[in-house]
Amino acid sequence: MKSPHFDYVKVTSLQQALTLLGEHGDDARILAGGQTLLATLNMRLSEPALLIDITGLQELRGIALRGGVLHIGALVTHAQIEHSALVAEHAPLLAAAAPHIAHRAIRNAGTWGGSIAFADPAAEWPCCLLALDGVVLVQGPQGQRRIAALDFFQDLYTTALLPNEVVVGAEVPVATANDGYAFDELARRHGDYAVAGLALSVRWNSVVASDVRIAFLGVGNTPVRARAAESALRGNAFSAAVVDVAVHALQADLDPLPDLTSNSATKRHLAGVLLRRLLAATQVTRSAIQA
Repeated sequence: MKSPHFDYVKVTSLQQALTLLGEHGDDARILAGGQTLLATLNMRLSEPALLIDITGLQELRGIALRGGVLHIGALVTHAQIEHSALVAEHAPLLAAAAPHIAHRAIRNAGTWGGSIAFADPAAEWPCCLLALDGVVLVQGPQGQRRIAALDFFQDLYTTALLPNEVVVGAEVPVATANDGYAFDELARRHGDYAVAGLALSVRWNSVVASDVRIAFLGVGNTPVRARAAESALRGNAFSAAVVDVAVHALQADLDPLPDLTSNSATKRHLAGVLLRRLLAATQVTRSAIQA
């Protein structure tokens, strides 16, 4: 299929983009990397009257330390995150997740902000933001808003972003020597949408986990925090018995929707497999830090 007819404007300022969004409302769409939008256009799942191309806005690019957070601009590509020394040092969970995103050609073009704004529940970046307790930065006519990832992703492809706002970046806390991270996902083939995926963040106090954040992708309408499993792990060393309790707690945390390849029971089982695997990997990470 071919996309419907639309008008196109490549803006030269963020203010111009916001003005056009205000004028055209739901008839306008923002074009960043285009790896999702162009596909939905060609399948006639999206039929905007106007595409607003923001790819020329340099202020939406770049990765930088700002105080105690790592700021990543909306137009930073997946590949730039994958190969960034700053990300590897200060947000290793993102570095671990990046190679799982689709294929290299898509990672070279797709953007951090585009993925966050689209809010695909099977995407890696929304899941990682939730596990890192990150913050999404959005800009509108009234100025900039900071929205916690926990509040930003609301339902299937639905976010707290208002129609006249643009995602301009997101921030994650800088990793410390007491933090452990792990990421993995299970897919039929590398580059396919994951049947299930897991981003794990742990803060250690000696051998005890003082804080744990567990976020799953591909098992709900949004990335899902596993609260009961987190509670089972928090305040404990990760013994075999504690891990068993946490995996069992996933029964209360997850109510996966079936997809074309896997039913709910399969997804719930694979979520448990991932949790066991990543808890072991996080222990290895912690041991390496202590050494």
